[in-house]
Amino acid sequence: IKLGNIVVGSGVLKGAGEPGIVAVDIAVAQINAAGGINGKKIELVRFDTGSDAKQASVATRKLVQDDGVLAIIGPLSSGESAVAFNDAERLKTLMLPTSASAPGLTEGRRYGWRLSEDEAKQFSRLLKAIKAKGVKADTAEIVYISDEVVSNNAGTKLYPSLLSDAGIKHGAPIPVQYKSFDMSAQAAKIIQSNPDIVALAALPESASKVVKELRRQGYKGRIVGSQIFADPNIGELLGPDGDGTMFVAGFWKEQTPAAKIFDEKLVEGAKARGIHRLGAHHADAQAYDIVFLLKQIIEKTGITGDPAKLADEREELVKAMDGIRFTGVLGKNICFAGHDAELPGYIIEVKQGAWTKFDEAPADPC
Repeated sequence: IKLGNIVVGSGVLKGAGEPGIVAVDIAVAQINAAGGINGKKIELVRFDTGSDAKQASVATRKLVQDDGVLAIIGPLSSGESAVAFNDAERLKTLMLPTSASAPGLTEGRRYGWRLSEDEAKQFSRLLKAIKAKGVKADTAEIVYISDEVVSNNAGTKLYPSLLSDAGIKHGAPIPVQYKSFDMSAQAAKIIQSNPDIVALAALPESASKVVKELRRQGYKGRIVGSQIFADPNIGELLGPDGDGTMFVAGFWKEQTPAAKIFDEKLVEGAKARGIHRLGAHHADAQAYDIVFLLKQIIEKTGITGDPAKLADEREELVKAMDGIRFTGVLGKNICFAGHDAELPGYIIEVKQGAWTKFDEAPADPC
């Protein structure tokens, strides 16, 4: 059973992408050790985009046309997926990104599906939770990393709209360039306005630098974010400055025994490859569960992996996604609204470098 896997093992997204590779390998090893799918082992064909969205298109075409895969696990990011989905549609092959969470990404798609939660929905859950629990959040400033695609999109489009919807007054989004990364002037501006919260759109390494500079200049309020820097290593990156930082995650290791076992295996597997992880990211859990989701629908449809039947079996896979229910480490009885999974959201607060659960929101019904 030949499956494609578009990954990020190098470039600016390497830190986010490498553990997902480990997660997929763990799932494939477990399935193959138990006899495979319909008595056949999974053969994984991998392509590294190097964090370049254009390479996600090259990867899709190679995996489908040259390697003859049944379906594709990946790409990682929303930017890569927005490009690769076009090729998946044209080549009529099921594609399931491992982390992409930009709103509306699968709209109008037949072959693009996501086992991930919408970024807008998750950030809205955080804002609702802090209001409900009495965290003062009447005013906000927005900081984003202008030369990180995902951060730029969240900081300029997503956060302003959702903060306004929540009744939180905010100023114009404040850009910081990752490449130069001197935000002393921007931090001083925030200190002057002294908002109740700072909504930060940044990947983990960038987020840690922003938080440290804000704290260095004396900001005492809450710093919050969406799933973008919901990384298990963030507490370590932030250090003592991180206490009280809040964000949303789509995976919580204490959710079920299976989730906890997966978390432990991911940490162990990453360590064996020289990757430092304090826990599993929700993107890692999504990558892992996608493999088992594909196993479920391949078994349900009786797909053989026979190259002579490839086009027909690709269609069978896509048809089997309609109305599917799936249980994995992300949750039980997961359903899809349109082509997007409905997942729970966990509001995380960093305390003394560790993740603690501040609140949670159940998955929406389909």
